[in-house]
Amino acid sequence: MAGAVVETEVVVLGGGPGGYAAAFHAADHGMKVALVDLDTAPGGVCLHRGCIPSKALLHAAKLLNETREANEWGLSFGEPKIDLDRLRGWKNEVVDKLTGGVRELCQRRGVDLIRARGTFKSSQSIALEAVDDSALVPTEIRFEHGIIATGSVPAMPEIFRIGDERVMDSTGGLDLKDVPKKMLVIGGGYIGLEMGTVYAALGSEVTVVEFTDGLLPGADRDLVRPLAKRLEKQFANIHLKSKVDSLEAKPEGIVAHITGEGVEPEQLFDRVLVAVGRRPNSANLGLETTKVKIDEKGFVEVDSSQATADPHLFAIGDIAGEPMLAHKASREAKIAVEVIAGEPAAFDNIAIPAVVFTDPEIAWCGLTENEVKKQKKEVAIVRFPWGASGRALTLNRTEGMTKLLVDPKTERILGVGIVGVGAGELISEGILAVETAAVARDLGDSIHPHPTLTETMMESAEAVFGQATHMYRPKK
Repeated sequence: MAGAVVETEVVVLGGGPGGYAAAFHAADHGMKVALVDLDTAPGGVCLHRGCIPSKALLHAAKLLNETREANEWGLSFGEPKIDLDRLRGWKNEVVDKLTGGVRELCQRRGVDLIRARGTFKSSQSIALEAVDDSALVPTEIRFEHGIIATGSVPAMPEIFRIGDERVMDSTGGLDLKDVPKKMLVIGGGYIGLEMGTVYAALGSEVTVVEFTDGLLPGADRDLVRPLAKRLEKQFANIHLKSKVDSLEAKPEGIVAHITGEGVEPEQLFDRVLVAVGRRPNSANLGLETTKVKIDEKGFVEVDSSQATADPHLFAIGDIAGEPMLAHKASREAKIAVEVIAGEPAAFDNIAIPAVVFTDPEIAWCGLTENEVKKQKKEVAIVRFPWGASGRALTLNRTEGMTKLLVDPKTERILGVGIVGVGAGELISEGILAVETAAVARDLGDSIHPHPTLTETMMESAEAVFGQATHMYRPKK
């Protein structure tokens, strides 16, 4: 195959959760498929350098925190001994198992997996360049339909590019090279807070600098508040409405020059994590040789069928626009393939869930209170405090809350927000409710197991059309 020009029906460029899902779905439709990816096994950022390794480390962080909190229940443990090599190895094992499984599924489905760098030569041709000298790859692949799924990369502003490995992006942070005594996290979004949680649990003194007036900008303040309160105890400092103007490398550490009210202007850190977002990976793909249009932010423009301005090309996942979420990419993959197969399909989902895997977790779907205020939309809002949940009390985690936004006339559930232990698992019931236009009585009259945190969803719904069993709200 080396040096050859090969032909296929569908080529997918990028092997992340969107890319490999598209390849699998196309193969399941009987199409001849090639999947081109840079990594040794498919999985993309999510499996290799994002969702999966970070959640493995967050699980370890949660265990560490629970051993310390157990003193309140009469259970005392010695200070945990952290073997960083074993922890890193376990994290890598998790990644290898998942990516290896995806590679095996490629083989079972007959997907031609090509490890190479792909660059468009035209709307129906991609030039291939091997990334491993030992790999034999064709020089070019021609196709009828192409799906662009090249994902995104961590954003690194030029002012922070000082050529020092102690300044990391999220990928570097997940490498877990050491546990710095003092660590600066630039950015109070979900990546910064998740990684900050890991390093704080391992023993680092973590300082977060966030430009806006609150952590997790854009998220519902009701949901952020309990998390912020807990992080104030775990982190050394949280500086809001503050800005890191520059970084300076010195032998003893990285000096951060910070602007903010009441903030020491020069501070020394052992490591710095830059977590100011991600940008679409649309550069250097040769898209200028096609009819694909790219917007000012670098996203490929698509319609509801994931089709680009080029009739032969589709785009899915992070490169196709916000929100940059793996589960959105997987859904878009199916839409694109079904359209290629001639089936009626469009991305019309109204409930795209978001989860922040801190402790407590935050999850939401559908409309948020922030969006409601901007739209000046009339809604009824119910908040059920987990202090009234028997299960939350048994877990000693009563800071949580379940929140419903409903249409006051029809009682249709428009949005769901949850903060608390396991919120990411609990939100799926809310997704189903919002997506299927369920009304509050559908949830409230459905029997939920006791004692569980899922009951907070049921009781929130009960409060919409009556009184929740474990919460009393005086009639207005």
